[in-house]
Amino acid sequence: MSMTKKLKLLLEFVMLTLGAVIAAFAIEEFLVPNTILDGGVIGIGIMINNLTEVSLSILTIVLNVPFLIIGSRQLGKMFMVKSGYSMAVFSVFVEIFKPLENATSETILAVCFGGVILGLGVGIIIKFGGCLDGTETVAIMLNKKKDWPVGRVVLGMNLIIYSIAGMLFGLDRAMYSLLTYFITSKVLDMVETGLEQAKAAMIITDDAREVADKIYKKLGRTVTIMQGKGMISGNKTVLYCVITRFEIGELKNIINSIDSSAFVTVTDVAEIIGNHIKDNEYKEILEKIEEKEEPLTKLPEHESMTGFDGLEHTGKID
Repeated sequence: MSMTKKLKLLLEFVMLTLGAVIAAFAIEEFLVPNTILDGGVIGIGIMINNLTEVSLSILTIVLNVPFLIIGSRQLGKMFMVKSGYSMAVFSVFVEIFKPLENATSETILAVCFGGVILGLGVGIIIKFGGCLDGTETVAIMLNKKKDWPVGRVVLGMNLIIYSIAGMLFGLDRAMYSLLTYFITSKVLDMVETGLEQAKAAMIITDDAREVADKIYKKLGRTVTIMQGKGMISGNKTVLYCVITRFEIGELKNIINSIDSSAFVTVTDVAEIIGNHIKDNEYKEILEKIEEKEEPLTKLPEHESMTGFDGLEHTGKID
């Protein structure tokens, strides 16, 4: 690993640490003292903490570990390492902030400021390739397997959690928690793209076949292959792939491990429209490529592309 890459990785972990500290401050100083729940696993942890007084820091680790193990194969090792690190730092600082005086006892202030600060912390963690909650890991895997949108799955899980909170702590606590969730989500959108926003990656590389194969094997995403011509560099193979924001870090690792000189652009995708086809055709194509050592330029006229919604979309090769 070059010195530049080491410094970049170090910066990423510094920012993950900062995000986890900010999130822990919001949880322990604003939300927990006022019985306001965050969503997902942390929200479940806050409920158990209120009912049993088991430490929230311990609950965060214990409840998230199964999700990390399940998601390690699907979402890439670096994503899981960063997520595990963020959760560990979060747990440590929850304990550090616990003895401090609460920031406010006014519920509406706790909702507003707690939601904003939590959104900032979680947004930083996501921006630099990590994750603080195991439910997002489940949502991404369900997106890949069942075509369920990530944002809707997370919202559905949180609505169940808030409903349980309403039965345990009162309807007003559930409504305050839901309001906090929406504030957090909005701030997170400002720091990093929202849960429903897809990303489109366009990759220009001399090792297109190997990159496409590894993207499929690591991320479960197929690509559209196009032919391009550089004004100076001549004929080039261009790969187009639609992914979630959680997969951007792993995509960078894949490309850098094969062709560090590849030219890559990543853009937002506002909407995906296309026909649903199965990915078994792409598997067959990859097998033929491996057997015949054919270049990507020999692929059929129509190729498949996995969309953010988990569907396969038809792409035309010119």
